[in-house]
Amino acid sequence: MSTRFVTNTVNVSVNNRIATVEMNRPEALNALNVEMLKDLSFCLKEISTSDEIDIVVLTGKGRAFSAGGDIKSMLTMADETNFYPIMDSINELVINLYTLPKLTISAISGAAAGLGLSLALATDYTLSDQSAKIAMNFIGIGLIPDGGAHFFLEKRLGENRAKQLIWEGKPLSSLEALEIGLVHEVAAENIQTALEKKVANWLKQPIKAMLKTKEIYTQLNRSHLVKVLELEKQGQYEVRQTKDHAEGIKAFIEKRQPHFVGK
Repeated sequence: MSTRFVTNTVNVSVNNRIATVEMNRPEALNALNVEMLKDLSFCLKEISTSDEIDIVVLTGKGRAFSAGGDIKSMLTMADETNFYPIMDSINELVINLYTLPKLTISAISGAAAGLGLSLALATDYTLSDQSAKIAMNFIGIGLIPDGGAHFFLEKRLGENRAKQLIWEGKPLSSLEALEIGLVHEVAAENIQTALEKKVANWLKQPIKAMLKTKEIYTQLNRSHLVKVLELEKQGQYEVRQTKDHAEGIKAFIEKRQPHFVGK
């Protein structure tokens, strides 16, 4: 059985117990705007209730998994009226993805940066193409990571290494990300082949038992994740008021190095 449904920014196909959720803004390197955040949440809610689906693959159309938050959306977030609803959409999506009662895989080709990387880390298994570039690069525009990144990075790296990664903000190759435990696997050759092998292996396993283990961990950790998301929301609002953030955005638009002053 094969089914398919689409929104303006997300394509979903379902075949043989597998749902593929494809972010579909290739012209913007799948940067996450408000519409895509809401579309992804909608699709995940639809998938969560389907008995035909056991595995969900999250991927991006075109040259990137996701380049992160859409800069144009960010520029509209100057006051609380726009900022908090957008952050609430981010937080809802991350909770939906992390607690989804399906096995989840992120298949990363091209860039997975900022909020895009946060979404990848919210899945159960992270598979990367050899040529992928992975970055938690909020620091470059004077911001802190959001999308639960503090939670996911601490889980994978520990607090100290997570802080260093956030503060440095430098892009990692897929092999560097694998070495420190940020991704689970780098495709030996073609990422589609590696993905098919992983999914085929999971389909042979007792998935009900696997999902029960996932449910135990999500129930243990959900309240902690919610707390982190709220702290990120408030912290992000505060650092958005700084001169360094204004300089970071200006430098990004002007395609130059920022000159931060610590204020």
